[in-house]
Amino acid sequence: MREQLPLVPTAVILALGIGIAYWDVLRKLVLDWATDGDYSHGFLIVPLAGYFAWERRAKLASLPLSPSLYGLGLVIVGIAALTAGTLGVELFVARVSLLVVLAGCIVFLGGWAHLRVLAFPLTFLLLMIPIPAIVFNQIAFPLQLLASQIGEAGLRLIGVPVLRQGNVIVLANATLLVAEACSGIRSLVALLTVSIVYAYFAEPRKLVSAVLVMMTIPIALLTNGIRVAAIGIAAHAYGVAAAEGIFHTFSGWSIFVVALGLLVGLHWALLRLPFRTTSIPAV
Repeated sequence: MREQLPLVPTAVILALGIGIAYWDVLRKLVLDWATDGDYSHGFLIVPLAGYFAWERRAKLASLPLSPSLYGLGLVIVGIAALTAGTLGVELFVARVSLLVVLAGCIVFLGGWAHLRVLAFPLTFLLLMIPIPAIVFNQIAFPLQLLASQIGEAGLRLIGVPVLRQGNVIVLANATLLVAEACSGIRSLVALLTVSIVYAYFAEPRKLVSAVLVMMTIPIALLTNGIRVAAIGIAAHAYGVAAAEGIFHTFSGWSIFVVALGLLVGLHWALLRLPFRTTSIPAV
């Protein structure tokens, strides 16, 4: 842009415009965080992303302002996606479009260099958006089967007679259904979020950070299967009532703590391997 617009007034106008355009989208998103246990961590994502952006304030201040009209193009693309998502009742598209609009505003106000600096905080915001239903339904049942298989293997390992039919585990005195809520998606998403934050603060090496984040998938799936096995043991020993209520809830929290312990233990082991000491660049 040949002439730079006043930064603060322009930013305020854009913020007001985004607030008006996305008011209903944001309201429904917060409602999902409050009512969907799989995404209750969404309340933490925005302040964390804000902190990550604030950490980059010195770098941002050192960059010259280089506004680009291409930013308006990104904003237009985002608004078009918002319109399509709203008309098509596809909340995921409408919600992701907010990040496109934010990226466009950054480019429009500061330039591409500013967007590169804020790329991580902006991408991190994706974790606040629930997985689209069509994707959730495609992965939930396979994860239910996997949890059932791991649970069955664990029960057989300690000598408990068990018969598995799909996601149904049949014991001598109880029948357990590994429901959608027990698929492990909740613990997977939560552990993935924690691992990203943990790696950001505790590990400056990019390769080690990437390994930690990727290993959250098998860790979450394994520990969820162990939880199913533990519930099966309780049902075998004390009846199906023992596997419900408080024990069911307590086992979920306990297994998540175990998963965190495995993640930290993995980091401890990786620290002793000869990885290259390339640090994450300060951006």
